[in-house]
Amino acid sequence: MIVDEIEKLKRERSAVILAHNYSRPEVQDIADFTGDSLELARKATEIESPVIVFCGVYFMAETAKILNPSKKVLIPDPSAGCPMADMITAQELRLFKAEHPGAKVVCYVNSTAEVKAECDISVTSGNAEKILSTMKGEKILFVPDMHLGSYVAEKLGEKYECWKGCCPIHAALKAEEVEASRRANPGAVVFAHPECNEGVRKAADECLSTGGMCARAKEVAAKKILVATEKGILHRLKKENPDKEFIAVGELECCDMKKATLENVRDALLYMRHEVVVDEEISRKAKRSIDSMLAVK
Repeated sequence: MIVDEIEKLKRERSAVILAHNYSRPEVQDIADFTGDSLELARKATEIESPVIVFCGVYFMAETAKILNPSKKVLIPDPSAGCPMADMITAQELRLFKAEHPGAKVVCYVNSTAEVKAECDISVTSGNAEKILSTMKGEKILFVPDMHLGSYVAEKLGEKYECWKGCCPIHAALKAEEVEASRRANPGAVVFAHPECNEGVRKAADECLSTGGMCARAKEVAAKKILVATEKGILHRLKKENPDKEFIAVGELECCDMKKATLENVRDALLYMRHEVVVDEEISRKAKRSIDSMLAVK
């Protein structure tokens, strides 16, 4: 059985498997730790195993490598990219910075190592508000997600210069779909991810990172929760809250997040293939922005 093969190879390689909340259910089940970008970044700083298999998209595996330069970081499918991360390059960011001298550059962790290397601090959807609350009154360039940037700016009563990037999957969801789902499920509460557009965020009851959704689901009294984010999270939510019902709004699915399979996880361990490599100078610069993020508890 393939799960047994993976467990055997993990022991032989002294490996640990990390998986994002959007990964396939069966991949989440064989992972040693499943979480959102912030949870995975923090976990990556605690790992002692010499080998990390990262089941997510490439920028996440890059972050794990940057935080663990001496470890071997493998990604089951190196073509697992992120359209949002591809919406800005390091050169484009340098030009953006030149247009706004003196501004602090804040990047969503959903960005490449080259972009992180050009930034002052990284944030995730789980800690962006907390980090940016320490920078009130400063001129901020927020890249690459205009939706997360505008959401935090509104929450804090600030105005940021946001790059016009987005997650095309989240951004496509409409407020009307949230409202229709709510009508079909009276009494349910609605969680939306801050990568969603303003209309969806305002139609929801709470706007949360995927880690925030998992924590909040345990606290709310409602027995039915409508979830406006990539549907892979439903697996973890249902496992952790068997007494509650979770319904995806819009059936959002990221094909890149589904590229890690049991077969290619096994093969990554078997052949020790698809190692993530980050240029040493870029890694050093990018690590500063990640470390600055992790320093904010």
